[in-house]
Amino acid sequence: QVQLQESGPDLVKPSQTLSLTCTVSGTSITTSYYYWSWIRQPPGKGLEWMGAIDNDGRTYYSPSLKSHTSISWDTSKNHISLQLSSVTPEDTAVYYCWNGFESWGQGSQVTVSS
Repeated sequence: QVQLQESGPDLVKPSQTLSLTCTVSGTSITTSYYYWSWIRQPPGKGLEWMGAIDNDGRTYYSPSLKSHTSISWDTSKNHISLQLSSVTPEDTAVYYCWNGFESWGQGSQVTVSS
């Protein structure tokens, strides 16, 4: 059973960089067919796909977020990372990681506020 667990700070100040980690268990992140995605949900809004990294390490980004989003991985730790730079209060959301199929993390609430 594939399990995902997000971790990172609850509060980030405006203009800083938000950094989250998704630790994967039950499979290797280099296993074929998986697209490890980051998705967020701002309060009162729908889900927004931010980007993904596939099992070969190729990255894909939402055009609207590409300029300040970076997704990477550490295969030795079996985790996926998200960095979102120059954050504003509009980046306040629950951030999820997803394996592209049946497995989601429980979500990480991040608030951007001074």
